[in-house]
Amino acid sequence: MEKIYGNTIGLKPNQIKRIENIYRRKIPPQEIITHELSRYLTETSHEIGRQIGALINRSGRIEYVIVGDARGLMLPDLKRTRVGEKRFRGLRLIHTHLKAEPLSKEDLTDLALLRLDLVASIDVLEDGLPGNIRCAHLIPQNSDSSSWNFLEPIHPSRLDVNFLEVIKSLEEEFARHGDGRKAGDKRERGILVSVTRGNLREAEESLEELKELAYSSGVFVVDSVVQRVKEINPKFFIGRGKLNELVIRCMQHEADLFIFDQNLSAAQIKSITDYTDMKVIDRAQLILDIFAQRAHSRDGKIQVELAQLKYMLPRLVGKGVEMSQLMGGIGGRGPGETKLEVDRRKAKERINHLEKQIKHLSQERFQRRSLRKKKGVPIISIIGYTNAGKSTLLNNLTKSQVFVEDKLFATLDPSSRRLKFPRDREVIITDTVGFIRDLPDDLINAFKATLEELEDADLLLHVVDISSPYFEKHIKAVDKILEELKLDNIPALLVFNKEDRISKEEAANICNLHNAISISAIKQETFYRLLKRIEEVLWEENSNSSIAHQPLVTD
Repeated sequence: MEKIYGNTIGLKPNQIKRIENIYRRKIPPQEIITHELSRYLTETSHEIGRQIGALINRSGRIEYVIVGDARGLMLPDLKRTRVGEKRFRGLRLIHTHLKAEPLSKEDLTDLALLRLDLVASIDVLEDGLPGNIRCAHLIPQNSDSSSWNFLEPIHPSRLDVNFLEVIKSLEEEFARHGDGRKAGDKRERGILVSVTRGNLREAEESLEELKELAYSSGVFVVDSVVQRVKEINPKFFIGRGKLNELVIRCMQHEADLFIFDQNLSAAQIKSITDYTDMKVIDRAQLILDIFAQRAHSRDGKIQVELAQLKYMLPRLVGKGVEMSQLMGGIGGRGPGETKLEVDRRKAKERINHLEKQIKHLSQERFQRRSLRKKKGVPIISIIGYTNAGKSTLLNNLTKSQVFVEDKLFATLDPSSRRLKFPRDREVIITDTVGFIRDLPDDLINAFKATLEELEDADLLLHVVDISSPYFEKHIKAVDKILEELKLDNIPALLVFNKEDRISKEEAANICNLHNAISISAIKQETFYRLLKRIEEVLWEENSNSSIAHQPLVTD
């Protein structure tokens, strides 16, 4: 016996039998619905005083029959298909409206969220006969930003539409309009989302950085959305209407996931995932993913794993007894731990183990730094916003081969090299992980073992991408992190990199304004002023002649 979904309470046995018989009806694949089935639905709906709906597949077979109330109906939890694998779900919803009202907001929401082929309502007349049928389907993006198309209301007996041809045409149109996935491209496709109560321009600037982070993580960004709100939605973070719009955009672009620029709570991520059937990550999780990809040394891997576990631990939460695997008694009493409790306990045990390893790493680093200090060799640490060119500068200063890539956080594991100056003087110069605004606290704490290297630096080279329109904000973000780490008392030299990307006059003006030096890390001939200033700071003398007339030696 086929199941009736929804509100069947109070129905008589003969009414239930009549509704069950809907499953026995068959619709020709090319037709939206037959006049006979339309009449059967409206007459039954009129008799019970409730809406009745049918979800029909493309073969014309009825897969679900739903009973609602006088105002609407609740669709069952359909077998989920991952967004991006198919344009449409392959089901159309036909249901009755008792008051001859147009398609409701809920109808259109179901159309979008469930990616239905089509949604239609049939007016129930006073005598129970069918009135007009009203149909709507999704459409690709167009000039008027409409997401769906409404067909003219018409009586079911005069409905002359080849449904299969319409669906085929729609899927082809979506493929043409969307920047679809190319053959062999296995990258995830993401839509960036920002919700702000503040300045829209700042939110858009932040999204540009999020786009770079997504690129570094291997995500192909297909679209971005900014919403300015008076109040943050506590459940979804974003407005429900905008969330519905995002689902349609996912369908249009074959997207796999949402990436939020703000950090979300575990409950918000779950609410959005449940509502949209989409993968959802936030800014912190994206950065953690990049760090996980970039960590190659034992130290780096330990620190990243610790940060990930600390991020995930508060998100290992349930919604009550339904999360329990060992449930007994009222409210979930049981003889042992639930799986959730086991996961949390294991995570805490692993965190404790990793923190001990981090402490051991700190001791090892302290011993190495102590040896350096005994030798009296000055230490220079290169710091700066991510992708400012720190590793490129280290490579070209020391003729080394530290990994370089035009991506955020391309360098994660610190690298140290010796740099020899004339007059038998040398320094140890160290590259560090890049900074970024709003770096997750768990990452900062986990990487303290690495950042402790900065404590013994005699000089910080603060490298800034002078070609970035946001370089002043980058400077402030780095200064803020240095202050939080109590490293703002170490002498620092501001170095503007990528001077070759702007005019000489502009570079000179910016340097004068910030008391800085400009270079191009890919052009060694621009290093003279930098090396001269380093000598002046470290050895407090005018080193013009030694740098100008003697070659620089590295090892």
